[in-house]
Amino acid sequence: MIKPLADIVVVDFSQFLSGPSASLRLADLGARVIKVEKPQTGDICRHLYVSEAIMNGVSSIFHAINRNKESFVADLKDELDRKDIRELIRHADVVMHNFRPGVMERLGFDYESVREINPTVVYGEISGYGSDGPWKDKPGQDLLVQALSGLTWLSGNGSKGPVPMGIAVVDIMTGAHLAQGILACLVRKGISGRGGLVQVSMLESIIDFQFETITTFYRDGGQPTVRSDKNNAHAYLGAPYGIYKTKDGYIALAMASVPQLGSLLGCAGLINYQNIDSWFTRRDEIKDMLADHLLKENTAHWLQILEPADIWCADVLTWDRLMDHEGFKVLDMIQEVRMEDGYRYKTTRCPITIDGKRLVSPLGAPKLGEHTESILEEILAKHTVPK
Repeated sequence: MIKPLADIVVVDFSQFLSGPSASLRLADLGARVIKVEKPQTGDICRHLYVSEAIMNGVSSIFHAINRNKESFVADLKDELDRKDIRELIRHADVVMHNFRPGVMERLGFDYESVREINPTVVYGEISGYGSDGPWKDKPGQDLLVQALSGLTWLSGNGSKGPVPMGIAVVDIMTGAHLAQGILACLVRKGISGRGGLVQVSMLESIIDFQFETITTFYRDGGQPTVRSDKNNAHAYLGAPYGIYKTKDGYIALAMASVPQLGSLLGCAGLINYQNIDSWFTRRDEIKDMLADHLLKENTAHWLQILEPADIWCADVLTWDRLMDHEGFKVLDMIQEVRMEDGYRYKTTRCPITIDGKRLVSPLGAPKLGEHTESILEEILAKHTVPK
């Protein structure tokens, strides 16, 4: 299969998670991603551990988001290395970074400088909070941006404090938005020959992520967010929306008629809530009653009653149970990739299917500087990075 971005060359200065997650998606779609890293240490993410899992000498998270890329080592403050970088840029389709505002200007690789080298380049950049305003120099770290954005007041129960999402959701969403902007400019470039500057910030991305609840906030006249005291899964939705403990596990319940649930589950008290408004105004007492009732039987028992009635519900799976289920296996979401030294590891594949083909890649993450010499040979031999 010829992937959609075959022949596209990306020079990627980014590190940590947000930028590399964007270039990972571009690589999955067929682009050649040349990852520019510092000598000796490389991308800081090589040693950013989310657990004690060290894979082939570097962190598991580096392997997860840097597969299918090439590593080029260069000191951006060394003039000889800078000359090589300028040659890379000259023949790139995309240049991207996620440094704080001002860093690339000081290094001489900001958009205007890069456009002088490559007038039709698509240039992408990620910042924490934009290039202006009082927060522009603050560190753009996922948890900190979650905290500032209001997101942490949507999860968890009302009687508890703020609860962050247990995954780098800001980094991942920001990377997705950068990839979207880059792809849009590549389409424009294909039509008109014009490149462009794509700018996204972590704060703007996570605010956009909350578009549903923020729109409701303005519609409500700025009323404060009120989470349900028990089984909260959405601060703005009424009962029964939430996750409930059963006799042997947990069950998730989405939108449903409360009286209908009462009839199906044999919980007479729920039948009294005939007025839809009460599912919002009295959601805590409804959830309290429902939670007590669901403890009486196993999850499978409740699912056997609710699913045939077309009630939106689900078992709450752990990863081991998920990965043992045919519903997961049929997706074939796990691929094994191989590094050049023979080290193999399992990771997720790209979730996109094109023309009936799943996008997989056999190459694992690169060793630091693994491709520097071969890329330099290409530059010297042809004065270009072949596409």
